[in-house]
Amino acid sequence: MTAIVSRNATGRDTAVPIPLPKTPAEAITVLAHYHRAEIGRMAGWRDRIDRTTNWAITVIAAMLSVSLSTPTAHHGVLLFAMLLVLLLLGIEARRYRFFDVFRRRVRRLERHYYAQVFASQPDPSDAWTEMLSTSLRHPVFYISLAEAFRRRLRRNYGWMFLILLLAWLLKISSARLQESGRGELVHSVGEIIDNASLGPLPGWLVLCAVMIFYGLLLMVILRRSDRETDDGSVHV
Repeated sequence: MTAIVSRNATGRDTAVPIPLPKTPAEAITVLAHYHRAEIGRMAGWRDRIDRTTNWAITVIAAMLSVSLSTPTAHHGVLLFAMLLVLLLLGIEARRYRFFDVFRRRVRRLERHYYAQVFASQPDPSDAWTEMLSTSLRHPVFYISLAEAFRRRLRRNYGWMFLILLLAWLLKISSARLQESGRGELVHSVGEIIDNASLGPLPGWLVLCAVMIFYGLLLMVILRRSDRETDDGSVHV
């Protein structure tokens, strides 16, 4: 039996056994408290995920305001915004891995215990308690960082990168954006290439780099994965 060290009245440390549930009522009480604790941990990591997404939206809004509000603002501001959003996506992917650990524990309890309470059905997995015990003793990530990156990009950040791309294309294709109340478009591809230059980097090189970057993002989004959890249409 598991024991804890306690100091008695004489000042000596003694091992006091921790009582385990002995009746069904005690076991149900433990399950209820444990479920509540895992919900709290899952909600905490979900809040961190939402916070990172809010940071990314704030960055995009600020960079769009800076870049599109004045005709003299450089398009490099939007390229810098892409890098910042990519950094936030990497941070959120790491947080998502932790969130996934606690979500799977909660879903395991809900699927194999609480669902059976409300409507009993034949459960094909009788070893769910052993799997839960193993997860508590030796916590491991269930998905890789690349898979977490793909999920967050596919569900949230893909739209953010699309908005930045459209804004950047508008910026480099407008010779004098909002100088007289409207945008004046360029008249040739050569002007677009010239507008896309970034410091000592020629415009064609910047265009190629952006195309390759978004091509890689599209490949990640379209990549199929068999590791999606069986949560139906409710997912994060």
